[in-house]
Amino acid sequence: MAQSGEQKSTNKPARVAVTAAGVVSPLGFGLSETLDSLRNARDCVTPVTRFSVAQCRCKTAGQIADVRLLARCGETPRSGRLHRASHMMIEALQEVITQQPQFEPELTVIGATSGGMSYGERYYRSLQQAGDLWRAPTWIANYPAQKPVLDAQAAFGISTPCEVIANACASGTNAIGHAFECVRSGRYQRVLAGGYDALAEMVFVGFDSLQASTPEKCRPFDRHRSGMVLGEGAAILALENLDHARQRGAPVLAEIIGYGISTDNFHITQPEPSGIGARQAMERALESAHICAGEIDYINAHGTATAFNDAAEGKAISALFNGVPVSSTKSMMGHSLGAAGAIEAVVCLLALQHQFLPANINFTTPDDDVDLNIVANEARPAVVNTTLSNSFGFGGTNASVLMRKFPPSPRLPRIGDA
Repeated sequence: MAQSGEQKSTNKPARVAVTAAGVVSPLGFGLSETLDSLRNARDCVTPVTRFSVAQCRCKTAGQIADVRLLARCGETPRSGRLHRASHMMIEALQEVITQQPQFEPELTVIGATSGGMSYGERYYRSLQQAGDLWRAPTWIANYPAQKPVLDAQAAFGISTPCEVIANACASGTNAIGHAFECVRSGRYQRVLAGGYDALAEMVFVGFDSLQASTPEKCRPFDRHRSGMVLGEGAAILALENLDHARQRGAPVLAEIIGYGISTDNFHITQPEPSGIGARQAMERALESAHICAGEIDYINAHGTATAFNDAAEGKAISALFNGVPVSSTKSMMGHSLGAAGAIEAVVCLLALQHQFLPANINFTTPDDDVDLNIVANEARPAVVNTTLSNSFGFGGTNASVLMRKFPPSPRLPRIGDA
């Protein structure tokens, strides 16, 4: 593969194309299955089977079946030693490589939060019980957050510098945004970006103990919302200098045009109630793209279905945008933490390519305090040129990324447009 190299920057920022994408999540394996689930507004949250949830309030999550995941990755002595997160990353990267076998990355930027935490749990329990630790080297080797990224690269003979961003639930969007800026600056021509996280018992129980998880359906922005459900998965996007991609004849799936970040510094788990942090991230993304709020056709909200998060994000969106369609696809697949922003970027990519608005399922009663145009319960066709995807994490970490259809379609006026 090509060696990492820095290109001389120019005065004019480079345009950044998405030339390939791969995804595995509760919605399905690959772009085609994911699209089918989105179009059918499929509820992919199921009872937890990976570990006992008998003492938890929440008993559901968005899960990826091991039988299918491991079968698709192949049975080799090495594959049996890999963490589930590594298999997810291999699956996502394989789809990228299949679409663009000539794509030679110079850098890989991946967001994650949990790493191989489930192996850490096994090690701790075995140590506590003074049992046999003969598998400890495997558990320890798979614990670091970079290991699934390196496993995926090794599976396809890729040897490039790897950066891992661990910034709570904003990690995946941060990774895509950072990669976008690397290409836009002219320092790199081709960068892989995305995120991953696998369901882990310690994380699940932690959210449950905070009473952030719900024993009911996940219903973002609904007046009767009662909390989130966790999910898992991985997604990778191939980002490339647009001029370079066109010169080599690569298909351009979409264009990333803006990225914004902010930090609330308000509370370790709660957003600033006025939504100022979320608003700043979205405003900075718009400024980065040199566009106005009226040009946004769809917002994929962070929308965890917790009372405080949805209220703060709803205030920020309604203050900036006038009637733009909004949905949280976490209602269908759960919140995959470090992978969420990357998977939701793929959701936006599919919305742009196939001209539809993904649904916010389980929505029954509008919240009087949140003035939003929710895409309720069913996907619907629409002219979608520009999407905004939000990710907001614990500690007040906020990130927003803007993506545009390539080439854009003629835009029809929306109700409320000036």
